[in-house]
Amino acid sequence: MELKNLVAQSELYDVYKSDNMAVRVYKKPEYKEKCLYAALTHARVETSLVHSSIKMPIIHEVSVVDGKWCLSMDWIEGKTMAQLIEENPDKADEYIAKMVEIQHEIHQQYMPLLSKLKDKMSRQIKSLAQIDEIKKYELLTRLDSMPKHIKLCHNNFEPKNIIINDDGVFVIDWGSARQGNASADVAKTYLLLSLHQPKLAESYLDKYCEISGTSKGYIQAWLPIVAAAQLDKHIESEKDFLLRWTDVVEY
Repeated sequence: MELKNLVAQSELYDVYKSDNMAVRVYKKPEYKEKCLYAALTHARVETSLVHSSIKMPIIHEVSVVDGKWCLSMDWIEGKTMAQLIEENPDKADEYIAKMVEIQHEIHQQYMPLLSKLKDKMSRQIKSLAQIDEIKKYELLTRLDSMPKHIKLCHNNFEPKNIIINDDGVFVIDWGSARQGNASADVAKTYLLLSLHQPKLAESYLDKYCEISGTSKGYIQAWLPIVAAAQLDKHIESEKDFLLRWTDVVEY
């Protein structure tokens, strides 16, 4: 496998385009477990969505290249929703409404075989060095008190992970998907929009609450928890913003 066309990067892996495949190359050989777990998660979501209108890339291979673990899946041509919003700002509301419809449909899927989102967030919060033990206790207590659901949560749902082409709408980057409470997933999307496209965040939240019948206050109650969990990614440019959100107690 020849990997020359680098198209995206994250803290864990690089993504290359090769022979109509998107190849995710994990940066360190010791990320074997992360690669295999992402493949299993993706495959389980594939199985769940087979009868849904939601489209996603199909995984074709797990391999090792130069000692690094790789996932190969369909390369999806098209523009991301983030690109379309940037190119057509007058249509931003339409795109956000479509994004909300897609996410709401995702949340209608039940995923008892996936790992629990609450467990992942608990581990992330416990690992933090940026906040003190008292605040950790308060956040973990709130997390434990939240209703337990088994809905499919993408856990990284934002415009850059939605691709639109002549075949329809595709959602990508399912490696972090978990079973859990849809409102936690919505709170994560709201925070990501607030970070990267703040003008759209409030419109998104209003539209999701309207289509789902969910109280805005209920989703907002998740925000300090989700912000603390996001700190575990150690993205320096997000740190101050997220720390401010962990200070929010009630709305």
